[in-house]
Amino acid sequence: MFIYLSKKIAIPNHINLKCVSWNKDQGFIACGGDDGLLRVVKLDSQTDDARLKGLAAPSNLSMNQGLDGHSGAVQVVTWNEQCEKLTTSDQNGLIIVWMLYKGAWYEEMINNRNKSVVRSMSWNADGQKICIVYEDGAVIVGSVDGNRIWGKELKGNQLAHVAWSPDSKILLFGMANGEVQIYDNQGNFIMKMTISCLSNSTGAVSIAGIHWYAGTGGYVEPDCPCLAICFDNGKCQIMRYENDENPVFIDTMMNVVSIQWNHCGSVLAVAGCLKTANMEKELNVVQFYTPFGAHLRTLKVPGKQMTGVAWEGGGLRIALAVDSYIYFANIRPDYKWGYCCSTVVYAYTKPERQEYCVVFWDTKNNEKFVKYVKSLMSITTSGDFCILASKADDSQAQEEAEVEPGNHLRFVLILCNSIGTPLDSKYIDIKPLYITMTKTHVIAASKEAFYLWQYRVAKKLTALEINQVTRTKKEGRERVYHIDGNPSTTPDGGPDFTKAFSSTQDAICAITASDKTLIIGRESGFIHRYSLPQVALVQKYTLNNRAYHLSMNCNSSRLAVIDIAGVLTLLDLDVRSQRGDAADSGAAGDLSKFERKDVWDMKWAKDNPDLFAMMEKTRMYVFRNLDPEEPIQTSGYICNFEDLEIKSVLLDEIMKDPERPNKDNLINFEIRSLRDSRALIEKVGIEDASQFIEDNPHPRLWRLLAEAALQKLDLKTAEQAFVRCKDYQGIAFVKRLGNLKSEPMKQAEVAAYFSRFEEAERMYLDMDRRDLGISLRIKLGDWFRVLQLLKSGSGDSDDALLEQAYNAIGDYFADRQKWVNAVQYYLQGRNQERLAECYYMLEDYDGLERLSNQLPDNHKLLPDIGQMFATVGMCEQAVNAYLKCNQPKAAVDTCVHLNMWNKAVDLARSYNMKEIKSLLSKYTSHLLEKNKTLEAVELYRKAHHFLEAAKLMFKIADEEAKKRARPLRVKKLYVLAARLVEDYHEQVKTTQQVKGKGKTSEATFALAGLLEGDTSTLDNRILDNAWRGAEAYHFFLLAQRQLYDGYTENAMRTALHLREYEDIIPTVEIYSLLAICASANRAFGTCSQAFIKLESLESLSAEQRQAYEDLAREIFSKHTPKDNRPLDIENMDNLLEGSEGQLPTCIVTGLPIQHSPWICSVCKHCALDQEMSKYSCCPLCHTLNT
Repeated sequence: MFIYLSKKIAIPNHINLKCVSWNKDQGFIACGGDDGLLRVVKLDSQTDDARLKGLAAPSNLSMNQGLDGHSGAVQVVTWNEQCEKLTTSDQNGLIIVWMLYKGAWYEEMINNRNKSVVRSMSWNADGQKICIVYEDGAVIVGSVDGNRIWGKELKGNQLAHVAWSPDSKILLFGMANGEVQIYDNQGNFIMKMTISCLSNSTGAVSIAGIHWYAGTGGYVEPDCPCLAICFDNGKCQIMRYENDENPVFIDTMMNVVSIQWNHCGSVLAVAGCLKTANMEKELNVVQFYTPFGAHLRTLKVPGKQMTGVAWEGGGLRIALAVDSYIYFANIRPDYKWGYCCSTVVYAYTKPERQEYCVVFWDTKNNEKFVKYVKSLMSITTSGDFCILASKADDSQAQEEAEVEPGNHLRFVLILCNSIGTPLDSKYIDIKPLYITMTKTHVIAASKEAFYLWQYRVAKKLTALEINQVTRTKKEGRERVYHIDGNPSTTPDGGPDFTKAFSSTQDAICAITASDKTLIIGRESGFIHRYSLPQVALVQKYTLNNRAYHLSMNCNSSRLAVIDIAGVLTLLDLDVRSQRGDAADSGAAGDLSKFERKDVWDMKWAKDNPDLFAMMEKTRMYVFRNLDPEEPIQTSGYICNFEDLEIKSVLLDEIMKDPERPNKDNLINFEIRSLRDSRALIEKVGIEDASQFIEDNPHPRLWRLLAEAALQKLDLKTAEQAFVRCKDYQGIAFVKRLGNLKSEPMKQAEVAAYFSRFEEAERMYLDMDRRDLGISLRIKLGDWFRVLQLLKSGSGDSDDALLEQAYNAIGDYFADRQKWVNAVQYYLQGRNQERLAECYYMLEDYDGLERLSNQLPDNHKLLPDIGQMFATVGMCEQAVNAYLKCNQPKAAVDTCVHLNMWNKAVDLARSYNMKEIKSLLSKYTSHLLEKNKTLEAVELYRKAHHFLEAAKLMFKIADEEAKKRARPLRVKKLYVLAARLVEDYHEQVKTTQQVKGKGKTSEATFALAGLLEGDTSTLDNRILDNAWRGAEAYHFFLLAQRQLYDGYTENAMRTALHLREYEDIIPTVEIYSLLAICASANRAFGTCSQAFIKLESLESLSAEQRQAYEDLAREIFSKHTPKDNRPLDIENMDNLLEGSEGQLPTCIVTGLPIQHSPWICSVCKHCALDQEMSKYSCCPLCHTLNT
């Protein structure tokens, strides 16, 4: 950063000031002093010139109001920016709150405690609370509307300062003896703060200032120090939070009176005085530090005693209260920014994010690209690329970089193009405090060492550059050198960072480089010159001061040096070559007598080694051969100096609203020779201007002359000028003009050359050359105008050109996703391919189907349309499109993809395709692997592969039965499996009938044979006894239902019938149910036989068997094991043992049927007619009873 005094305001009657405060939002400055002095002033910049924005604009006092109300010296002034209030206090303890009304300040509230004097006041971050501390230890916290929230007396303490934490939860109280105590926002004591910076201090100290930055402008780094506490002896500590154990220590070596952070917490201003060696005269200074304690600048201020310091809201100015004056100093911040390839790259912080927001603003197209970088350190640009340097995440660095274990990388260099795309990156150990780059190398330097990295990008290089890069590749892409070493030889292998950490007595302070030369400045004033790419020390030079900024001209013959005091000097690097080889080599370091003060930026011209521009305060000077042109008033940062034009960017204005950069903040300045040449051409004539340009040659001036000669159709002069500026296209254009006979035609061509297209078109039309007007508009891509010209003609227009225009306009709307408009033009242009795309994007599938139907067979667009339909699940339309272009396999694949297996099978049969079965098997296997068995069953069912579906269904039912699932669920699964078997039987029957009629294709016969072959190898249980599982669980449920309904005898008979299904239902469940039903029916003989069966089961454990025996003993000790209702013994035996040829069993009652029964059409099971009259469907398979 650079700082200089810019303005001074005198206080009337020479009244000394005690304090000053700057409202950061509204811009008001309040100052208080002796005899009740209180004034509010405001500096406003009023100008219509875009170049005079910011600090360069003249500033006038738009407000200068004296506020009456205090009688004693005003000692404390503080702003509440959120509520636009000013709070002041004097030596008598009187507190006044002022409010702004109709452009003037008036008293709003007054308070006088009459006991003690107010030492400090502080509003919290949201402006809702104020804390007031008195010298006698009293603390009052009040609200913005004047109500007292709480008060407290800190007995035995003299208070001097107060500060709120950013979250308003903590209050810091500074005591007169130098202690700092921490309280919560309710006044409860927490702890005393550890003041480590005073550990080696002796004598009494007092606190000069406490400022806790609230984070309103973001933080320069995550976990950045923001709480500054400074003492009058110059010792200062900066903490991250109130109990930080590792604060940053600063010894300012001065007597401090006031401190304050800037608007974004990146710079701390410390104001006070330095004593000279003879201790007689004090020197007022303001020291500027980073949050990490690094010293930035020192500002010397005239006057006897400085009493206060205040920052402007944007951090570009600082106000200083000195004696009876307010001094203003302008600050030129070191923004993190750069310029490459017409793109301004700049970074800023956001309160809501920890990272830096890096904006790549394309000034040509006014587009911006944003990326976020954590712990960004600097931005460096060159050519088409930029380097972002930042602190690296250790874990990421270890993972991405090939380093030995224990070698921890800490910094990363990211190479980006002009839109922020990372192209390459390197992790390095040394801290990249200073970075420069050339076409092939990035050079980063710490205080002790410098690192070279040959970066790689995909771009075209000249043969010489390729040779240089190839030679460098052999030597190694990365190299590290210590500043105290002599790198005359190239080290072998990779970079050795170990030597980079050796300390040095003379640290690096600045670097710059060109393609052939590297310049490094050291704090002692030494300048080292190295050759590139070999990196050999060529020469050393000596300066009087420490360099701050170095820059070389375009041919590396001259070095510009800006030192830390802002003095610009020049150093000739090529003196030996100018004076001859015999000249003394020591003369190469002679300084020229050129010197400029208060310089904070400079830029050499890219195309002239004797031309450079520099910024001196708020003026830009252009120097040619060390002769200055008249200055230009501006505060912009110089981006580029080329073609006699200087491009400057008003970064101060951009940073006010960095998310929306404005082209008004980018300014182009023409240097005097370009302005004079233009004036000569316009006012004197081409001949005199040609002579002037001959005396002051430059390609830009010759191009200017060539363009002026073209305007006047002076083709000879134009051709000579184009030759001088080596513009081949211009020469060819002049030759073409010379071949034209018509003068109006030449004028029209020149108008088109200078982009006056409307004028050129009008000339063409006046000459009745509509074709040339159309051709011009086609070159420009203005197809709307082309269409107008085609339609406006009297004759028939070219149909092909008309279609081309319609399609180009359709493309225009399609590129902007205005599909409805695009459809209209594509229809007229008969562009079916783009029309299909528009219909698809509009989701107009009816239109897409109409287009598909209109296309002829085998049209190349049909497969694409089929794919469009397939992606949205419209199977039928997709199939029609594929079939129309003779791609049945694609149609089948679409059906398979959309699970339309019926359609897929039909297509496979129709087109004699055999791969459908393999596809079906493949997809089924995929489903089974994911345990989606039911989906596989549904897939087989839809594909009419009923037998495979039945097998899977039986498998599911068996598994559910083993899991002891609910019997009703198991029955349903068995019924579904049996229904699938019935569907299979029906399919075989139908196939055989068709086969018998002889009206089928070979594919159908093959499929029928395949099905019959499957039949011969099937498990007989599935085909012959498909309903057995369903029967078993049906009667199992029926017996229990009859038992609960009280039909005990029927329940027992049904349970006896279950004996036939011991292979399906567990035997223990069957006989347990039989024992219960027989016991309920008082048939203890049958019950006894069931218990005998249960006790003989080998599957029971000893405990279960004992339980059955105990239960049987309990039952049959009370009841004789004999049935109370005698049954026919033979029938009984038949029922218990089962026999062949028995009567069918009624599925409603479980009883044998002796007469003609009702038979289900699907499952073929019987029931009594009188019982079925109560049901609408079959009790077993649930088929509707018709």
